[in-house]
Amino acid sequence: MKHLHESVLDYLALKESERIQKIKADVWIGYSRAKDILDKLDELYNHPKTLRMPNLLLMGETNNGKTVLVNRFFNKHLPFIRDEDNVFIAPVVYVQAPPKPDEKRFYSSILDALAIPFRHNDRVGKQQFQVIQVLKHMETKILIIDEIHHILAGTMTNQRVFLNVIKYLSNELKMAIVAVGTKEAYNAINADPQLGNRFEPAPLPRWKLNEEYLRLLLSFEQKIPLKKASNLIQQEIATTILTMGEGKIGEISTILKKAAVLAITSEKEMIDMAILKHIDYISPSARKRQVDKIDF
Repeated sequence: MKHLHESVLDYLALKESERIQKIKADVWIGYSRAKDILDKLDELYNHPKTLRMPNLLLMGETNNGKTVLVNRFFNKHLPFIRDEDNVFIAPVVYVQAPPKPDEKRFYSSILDALAIPFRHNDRVGKQQFQVIQVLKHMETKILIIDEIHHILAGTMTNQRVFLNVIKYLSNELKMAIVAVGTKEAYNAINADPQLGNRFEPAPLPRWKLNEEYLRLLLSFEQKIPLKKASNLIQQEIATTILTMGEGKIGEISTILKKAAVLAITSEKEMIDMAILKHIDYISPSARKRQVDKIDF
């Protein structure tokens, strides 16, 4: 079983249904771009408090690995109770931007993420004070704001207010901000030039047919518990998977999981062109075309 990583060899002895569950579970593939971004996040985490804290803007298309990355970083720095003084510490706080730029809902999401009681009818100023005191007490170093492009759903005035809130929290707490979103997030952040200058863009581009992509496929094959080698880096298979998934790692992962499940249920135990042609999968652009045709 040279095609498999030693960590998944025991899965081969599982029942078919159990092996399928293992395949469907999340799997981490540490490709080089992901490692580079995690290194940048670690640098932010270890950065001393300064008057002008550096920030990061992680950009990429939907289903291209952004949320997986920040979740992996967040899970390395989960809240804990410090032994020496019994204080609850939350070094990294992870929230989603509200569906539209709403200062009060943003503060509420931070308090909710930390399980801090608050009154929903409190004034904005009171919630802001509570958030600042809580994050100070919990010694928060990084605030991650996912789906930051949501702020574009508001008026220009509301966008400016929301951006000022982010800037204020960073200045007041000397805390790094990691904003995560689609490429439109760049325009959202840079609507405030002063704030935009503080955010280093960190793009996650689509995958291309190159050595890095082939290494990604090798890593996937090593983690998928099939009894036979699939040789995913074979040119026709590699190209087909890339084309089907339109260069997005989330889509590539979905394709391989569906193909692996079919390989087990069909007793073929390997992914080949025939398996790829028969999986129940529709590409992102084809899904969009289907929806566009629907007469609501």
